[in-house]
Amino acid sequence: MAEPVWITGIGLVSCLGEGPEAHAAALAGASPVVDEESFAPFPVHPLPALNLDRQIPKKGDQRQMEPWQRLGTYAAGLAIDHAGARGLVADMHLVVAAGGGERDIGLDEAITAELATLPPAEAAARLNERLANGLRPTLFLAQLSNLLAGNISIVHGVTGSSRTFMGEEAAAADAVRITAARLAEGRGGIALVGGAYVAARWDMLLLYAASGGLLRGAWAPMAERGEAGLVMGSVAAFLVLETASHARARGATGLAVLTGIATGAARRRGEDSAEASAAGLAARLPLRPGATVISGASGAAAATAAEARFLAGLPAPGPMVRSAESLGHSVEAAFPANLALATLVVQAGAPQALATGFGVWRGEALALVEPVA
Repeated sequence: MAEPVWITGIGLVSCLGEGPEAHAAALAGASPVVDEESFAPFPVHPLPALNLDRQIPKKGDQRQMEPWQRLGTYAAGLAIDHAGARGLVADMHLVVAAGGGERDIGLDEAITAELATLPPAEAAARLNERLANGLRPTLFLAQLSNLLAGNISIVHGVTGSSRTFMGEEAAAADAVRITAARLAEGRGGIALVGGAYVAARWDMLLLYAASGGLLRGAWAPMAERGEAGLVMGSVAAFLVLETASHARARGATGLAVLTGIATGAARRRGEDSAEASAAGLAARLPLRPGATVISGASGAAAATAAEARFLAGLPAPGPMVRSAESLGHSVEAAFPANLALATLVVQAGAPQALATGFGVWRGEALALVEPVA
């Protein structure tokens, strides 16, 4: 990187609470907060109670957002406040990793119940009719992925350039990588980057369940889950990234230096494996023995095993924290959350922290953070 990039603000919300202090518990192996009843047989890590008025003061703004948009907008405000950057939002760039919008579950259930009573010849025509007449036009607008960025701009006044990335876990890693690269190259001084995911959604749970990957029944540590090891978690994570010169000029304190970040997307077939991809990424970072690892292992069996093989090949890795044990797996929010936890590790005195990301189906990422000199 041409100029050092600092992390100057963290906005982090999960089942453990909000803010850096609440998430220090994750690094100490906190007992997870799990809801095993609401979406049985699938356990999820739920959101804590949030006072949305603190970051989204207008009730009208809150009502028009879907839950994942409210959560992301809330965490973005936390990051801005943590960085002391409220006066800089007009020039702050915004990069968001987002999934699709939330479905109208009530309508889905009504349609499927009706179709179950019809012969196949009539079902297709009735499906088209019900979708045309039942879906609200505003639902399609609410499902636009770039509306999280739009709501952050409206609520917090972030009016620099705006970009939204889609593509599950890999979208978040690339969002951070490209944001850091643009700052380091001199295309801006400060940026806000992150993502949000709400696990309490039947549509997404059933999607992951169809692959056979979701844990069923009682929560268990990741090592005891077997082939079906995913437990989803509601998480939002945003980071304020800033060039060192920009931060120094305004008297800001860097939380950590983002020393390097690298991303890849192995086919995960034959020699083009996830662990080989990650090993190639690690070779591009100034990684030293003993670095603390914030593991992006999700619990998905193949990806988690690939990460374990990659870590076994590192020269004397240090202590490891599996974030999904405490927070659950949060797709687009997972990598920014791991990077936030890595920052907390460095603040606590670790000389280096390596955040990893291994997507459930595709995408590998590594980010290295170090103390500000």
